[in-house]
Amino acid sequence: MADPTASYVFPPVDPSPAEQRRRASERSTSSEEKQSRSSWRESLTGTDLATRGSGSKPPTISDDVADGDVFLGEPLELQSPEPSGPCHRCARPLLRSSYAPPAGAALWRRALYGCTCPPWGWLEGLLSAAAVTLSVWGLALALTGPHALPGGQIFGILCLLVLCLAAGWVAALVRLPPLLGMLIMGLCLANVPGLRSVASSIPEGTSSLLRNMALMVILTRAGLGLDAAALRRLSLVVLRLAFTPCLCETLTVGVAAHLLLGFPWIWAFMLGFVLAAVSPAVVVPCLLSLQQQGYGVEKGVPTLVIAAASVDDVLAISGFGVLLGVNFSQGALTEKLLSGPLEVVMGLGYGVVGGVLLWYLPGASNSRLALLRLLLLTCTGLLALFGSQKVGYAGAGALAALTLAFVAGHGWRRSGWTGDTNPVSDAYSVLWFVFQPLLFGLIGAEIQVNALRADTVGLGLLVLFIGLTVRMAVTFFVVLGGGLTVKERLFVTLAWLPKATVQAAIGPVALDFARQYAPTPENISLGEQVVAIAVLVILVTAPLGAAAIMLSAPRLLSKASQVGPDDKEVQKVANGDNTA
Repeated sequence: MADPTASYVFPPVDPSPAEQRRRASERSTSSEEKQSRSSWRESLTGTDLATRGSGSKPPTISDDVADGDVFLGEPLELQSPEPSGPCHRCARPLLRSSYAPPAGAALWRRALYGCTCPPWGWLEGLLSAAAVTLSVWGLALALTGPHALPGGQIFGILCLLVLCLAAGWVAALVRLPPLLGMLIMGLCLANVPGLRSVASSIPEGTSSLLRNMALMVILTRAGLGLDAAALRRLSLVVLRLAFTPCLCETLTVGVAAHLLLGFPWIWAFMLGFVLAAVSPAVVVPCLLSLQQQGYGVEKGVPTLVIAAASVDDVLAISGFGVLLGVNFSQGALTEKLLSGPLEVVMGLGYGVVGGVLLWYLPGASNSRLALLRLLLLTCTGLLALFGSQKVGYAGAGALAALTLAFVAGHGWRRSGWTGDTNPVSDAYSVLWFVFQPLLFGLIGAEIQVNALRADTVGLGLLVLFIGLTVRMAVTFFVVLGGGLTVKERLFVTLAWLPKATVQAAIGPVALDFARQYAPTPENISLGEQVVAIAVLVILVTAPLGAAAIMLSAPRLLSKASQVGPDDKEVQKVANGDNTA
């Protein structure tokens, strides 16, 4: 916008005879044009010049003028002199506009450039994060008072969120999964002297509520990311890869946990489903990076693994939910046995009916379509998760939320909302940015290192090793018939190792249910062991799996000379990229 205090320079013009004749010809124009130009001339004051000159094109004046008027044939140019005061001369070395680092500049030079004004790069991000944090804390302090002060639960949640985000950022700098840094930070907040007050200020009920909300976000993103049409186009290898290793590992871990850890059979198989789920939060970013480099795209290896990862999580979460309902249901043995199938029917029925309703409500012509769909999907998903617990069929909640998102997303795709243009999926990506550090920080804070038993850690790692061995062997043979070479099958085996988000989401659920519905010492001890083993699984498999994927790909996968447009199918199948 033009500066109203600047001066306009009117170039002097001495009208020549030819110019006078041209003026006379202009006077013969229509009366409407004359009236318009006359009005313009009458309103042309110094202030108006500044205002009218603020447009994208400087004004020109070529009116018929009376005697003594000056003709201006050139645009009015705004003259804003360069600031030259002493303040500007002193501050100029600190201004980002004064210089720019050359391409390939050293790290220290780029760091200095980041400290210029206005802030740029890492410093700008740091200051923005600090401003958001202080604003949120100030608002919480104004609304809740002492709860937002040190020792209050609001203060503890904010500290946990900020510190876990920072730890995830540090982990990403050293090329580790960010969730690993968040988990370790949660462990530190619960076990390092001086930091324990942060974790201890968050009540168990609040921690359970936040973890359940994070589970709902995971389930919804997983459901929205499943594309029925894309899965139909893929071969049966996807279903074999998704179901067979998961079920085999669940059976193996269940038997090993019963024999080695002394778990009851239901608790043992619940642990099996907790450990059997692969983590797209680790797998998908690694495979998308390899896909962009062209590794494995000719055989569709990234598409195969990413598509199967989402289905694998669906199976593990659904199986865990059914066993959870059977274990904590009240009544006779017959009722407990019937509660499993009943919860499956209830979950599927709620999800299908609710998802179909979301096809038509709100209507496609609604001006707030995206917002209303987001609110309805979120509220109905939370209702499924928490409402099922209230009516005594807790195992139906997770399956209902997952089915609801899948059915709704399928209908929205048919109406034109694809993976790249679905604002609800984008909104859930933002929600996951907030709930991911809360989830991993809270599950890490559940572990009391001084209370861990050596046999739990040692035997838990042994159970994990046995389950992973069976999983790798089954995975190698289950992809036979898919046109993959021995090296490519070995890569799929390694890509099927990382575990993280599902373990963090459903691992503490059994402990929460034990505390709420069956608070016996035995059940609480079993729940704590499940949480401890889930944390061990994340700490071991997440970094090793990510490293195995990235280091083995150049040796085991062929590299395409050019990535074609068909490789974007990976992006479509993995629509909810960090779904779980």
